[in-house]
Amino acid sequence: MEKNVEMNIPQSVAIIMDGNGRWATKRGLPRTMGHKEGAKTLEKLIGDAGRLGIKYLTVYAFSTENWKRSEDEVSALMQLFRFYRANLLKLAVANGVKLRFIGDRTRFPEDIIKSVNELEAATKDNSNMEFIVAANYGSRDEIRRAAMKYAEDIKSGKVCNEDLTEDGFADYLDTKGVPDPDLLIRTSGELRLSNYLLWQIAYSEIVVTDVLWPDFNIDELKKCIEIYNGRSRRFGGV
Repeated sequence: MEKNVEMNIPQSVAIIMDGNGRWATKRGLPRTMGHKEGAKTLEKLIGDAGRLGIKYLTVYAFSTENWKRSEDEVSALMQLFRFYRANLLKLAVANGVKLRFIGDRTRFPEDIIKSVNELEAATKDNSNMEFIVAANYGSRDEIRRAAMKYAEDIKSGKVCNEDLTEDGFADYLDTKGVPDPDLLIRTSGELRLSNYLLWQIAYSEIVVTDVLWPDFNIDELKKCIEIYNGRSRRFGGV
């Protein structure tokens, strides 16, 4: 994959893909159509991000709170994943992308859990880019699960509580081995984090765009990276 030489490309980018429903409503369409268009946008972006030189792309696909939506909408989102599973695998293979899913997958239907496991296994040796999908993910739930795993390791004698460091605890998070996002992008203009990667984005640069997710494209991604390039990252220093 060729890298863009005109900009400093962030190694790790996280995206809150927001605005599918509003995109559909503005056009007099059902919300499910917005999700379908959003899935198409994501397909294009996977290849575009890799060609720019991004090494880790993490997207918020389905939150722990999204189960509160109507049964019809949740069901439609499950069907959407089933439909796009084959496309996702083709894209990953064609672009040398490693797929990884974070979040508590156990709540999904058995066939989706099986598909997720198969997608990860089929792409585990790809190395051009790692594409991380946050599904049934919530940052507070992630930290809770990490704390429970750490407590179990203390109880079994694998670790010593006095030796705990931030890096050590991060290894218990779903994102173990993934660099913290350099850049967090949120579409649709909303100014909130929505329980997304709260530990990991402690020093991420945040860029919010008014563009609704189905209208997001490579040009919008470059605009966000240009804004990122204009920031001075000091990580608490001077």
